[in-house]
Amino acid sequence: MEKLNVLVTGGTRGIGAGIVRALAGAGHHVAFCGRGEAEKYSAVAADLETEFKIKAAYYQCDVSSRDDHARLLDSFLADFGNLDALVNNAGVAPEVRADLLEMTPESFDRVMNINLKGPFFLTQLAAKKIKANPNGKFHAVVNIGSVSAEYASINRGEYCLSKAAVAMATKLWAVRLADEGIAVYELRPGVIRSDMTGPVTEKYDKMIANGLTLQKRWGLPEDIGKAVKMLLSGTLAYSTGQVIQIDGGLTVERF
Repeated sequence: MEKLNVLVTGGTRGIGAGIVRALAGAGHHVAFCGRGEAEKYSAVAADLETEFKIKAAYYQCDVSSRDDHARLLDSFLADFGNLDALVNNAGVAPEVRADLLEMTPESFDRVMNINLKGPFFLTQLAAKKIKANPNGKFHAVVNIGSVSAEYASINRGEYCLSKAAVAMATKLWAVRLADEGIAVYELRPGVIRSDMTGPVTEKYDKMIANGLTLQKRWGLPEDIGKAVKMLLSGTLAYSTGQVIQIDGGLTVERF
């Protein structure tokens, strides 16, 4: 497998940490970013280097900040030389799961800025960096979406809207970046055990037991990590713009 230099946003915990570990385990050089303290997560990066014999780094970054985008990519390029793949994973749920009639503009803006605006403009800048320094390797952008792009949840409407928009952003970037040799994919996780789903664990335990998913278990961060690893291997290189559901069969229509 070709070894790539990969940047993963929101890679400190949950799905993001699962992705980082899967890529490091495959031999890719990987950097991850988040809002956590640099000392703590730089130590995590050092542990990855020791365990997997790859280059790893952590950068503090707020993905909703355009200024942080520039600093993030400048730091990455200074450390790794070139960027081969971007995984847009960073995302948040609303701080308060409010009914649509009670949703606030502040909550809407926060979720959209982090889940949509941030990755959209980071992709824009990253694509320019890749275009400026082609190296003959496989280049890709992977957006981590959600089944909430299609499933309406009226107590977290801003999250659903953000993920529906990410789905269109994936199509837009796939069209625009095809001639630049950059493949673009979307992964749609279903019910994944993480900090985000922690507050509703009991609810989903019951729903899964009652047949919510065909595979009667929670999805795990490593399930998403394996899918990203597969995409960056080039196995689906002739499939740009495609959506892959990682949901245990949740979205399969049934009678």
